[in-house]
Amino acid sequence: MTVPAPDVRHRRRLPSWARIFLGGGALWAAAVVTTFVTGNVNLVPTIILVGAFLVPVTFVSYAFQRADGILTPQKIFSAFLYGGVMGVLGASVLEAAFVHNTSIHGFLAVGLIEEGVKLLVLWLMARRLGRYTVRDGLVLGATVGFGFAAFESAGYAFQALFTQQGGLSLLNVVETELLRGVLTPFGHGLWTAVTGAALFAVAARRGRIRLRSALVAGAYLLVSLLHALWDAAGLAAAWLTLYLTGSAMQRYDARNGIGVTPTPGQVHIDAVLNLVLPALDAVIGLAVIAAVIARVRRQERAAAIAR
Repeated sequence: MTVPAPDVRHRRRLPSWARIFLGGGALWAAAVVTTFVTGNVNLVPTIILVGAFLVPVTFVSYAFQRADGILTPQKIFSAFLYGGVMGVLGASVLEAAFVHNTSIHGFLAVGLIEEGVKLLVLWLMARRLGRYTVRDGLVLGATVGFGFAAFESAGYAFQALFTQQGGLSLLNVVETELLRGVLTPFGHGLWTAVTGAALFAVAARRGRIRLRSALVAGAYLLVSLLHALWDAAGLAAAWLTLYLTGSAMQRYDARNGIGVTPTPGQVHIDAVLNLVLPALDAVIGLAVIAAVIARVRRQERAAAIAR
């Protein structure tokens, strides 16, 4: 008599990046709920750190799975850590010295400084790799950028904890981390991935990493501009609203530094532009990354056929 084989169904496991995101998200939510229920402020640092690092670490895990073997876990960890700590420190010092207002020039200076600091960290992390591909440039660049984003988000979340009345607001922390978690994939990691691809593309041709290159300079200026436009979205939205719908009196007041009282319609237009402008910025960045990835895949297919 033949015994039928048991019906064994293999469950498809979630990729590691998804498990990191779901597990970390559950821990963050548990910490938030526990703090709200118990009032135990000792959990606030846990909420800030887990919330700030969850999305960046998830994306770095996703990117690492698509890198070549030359990017070891140790290299990825170092790039994330140095990109975060050195990036935030360098940007803080330079911005304190050179940025003194929130004008368009100030936003542009912030973009140039922060993208420049991240590019320098990326160059330091890539100097002794020995072999360079655009794919690895995307991954290592994104890692440096997401490291910067994680530490920056932790700082913003900590700042949101304190209210103007001198109290503490856990709700402000949660809202800040949720917003930055949604926006993180379209900011620092994306921008530094672009400069990483350019840096490694030049290194692949020359055999060594170099910052002095028209391609690297062009990528750096592009992402600095995208960074500046992202930061200036609120100011740009207000200016566009006034330019498109403002009365002669409102424009006169704006030119002379007098506060402008918006109409209800202008408030709605400003709110829409505050969503549209960052979305447009993100679309441009994603389009650049998509073009780079498509080119990498074409080159890899051509190399595989040639072999």
